[in-house]
Amino acid sequence: MPAECPTNVIVRNIIEIGDIRIGGGELVVMAGPCAVETEEMLYRTAEAVRKEGAHILRGGAYKPRSSPKAFQGLGAPGLSMLRDAAKASGLAVITEVLDTRDVELVAEHADILQIGSRNMQNTALLKEVGKSQRPVMLKRGMSSTLEEWLLAAEYILDAGNPNVILCERGIRTFETATRNTLDLSAVSLIKELSGLPVVVDPSHSTGKRSLVAPMSRAAVAAGADGLIIEVHPEPDKAACDGPQSLTPAEFGKLMSQVKRIREAILTNGEGSLDA
Repeated sequence: MPAECPTNVIVRNIIEIGDIRIGGGELVVMAGPCAVETEEMLYRTAEAVRKEGAHILRGGAYKPRSSPKAFQGLGAPGLSMLRDAAKASGLAVITEVLDTRDVELVAEHADILQIGSRNMQNTALLKEVGKSQRPVMLKRGMSSTLEEWLLAAEYILDAGNPNVILCERGIRTFETATRNTLDLSAVSLIKELSGLPVVVDPSHSTGKRSLVAPMSRAAVAAGADGLIIEVHPEPDKAACDGPQSLTPAEFGKLMSQVKRIREAILTNGEGSLDA
């Protein structure tokens, strides 16, 4: 990534959602199932992740899948379930929007709009979420350079929305042992090149439950402002991405680990990750 990367993303942004401040020094954790499946499952998961310290409930009401025969999500009813479960548990909501026609509806239920890897360069969708004024989390494209990622973020910024969060979710390489290759160097470099908060997705990047915790710990050490983690009360029965989903107990153990790492960094840095 050349230092002269043609981007104007240079101002330090702090995204505020109620009492949550993403990019303000606190480690913000988003957790929940890959997809909204049932109301009962969602309420169980929301209560479990809140108890362990999560700030935001994640879950897909609309699911982009490689196969058209795979579970595509519950759509609008899933959005309502997300909002209700999050409200009952005292959490904010992040969920993905796939289509320009759905932005207004999703924005009515979500506190953060997620743009997935497949849509990182869907300029029409980027412009539309830019108009919404809801915070937007932009996932890195699976084969995208940092420059392309930052320029995609500029579409949202130029549409008048300064509340952009970047999410490193792994890139496609020749390696097949993991689902993707998690580029943790991108976390530190993006923070040099832009003022946008950076969140890491250890679930989609690795595709393996056993790797989620170590990659989460590494992401925090690299300076990530947050994590987005898949959690399901019964991963083996999940409609999608069960092999990379943590149980609530595993999530609780991970939360205690990343909190200690964050505290150690802040203490040694005298209150700043940039010190």
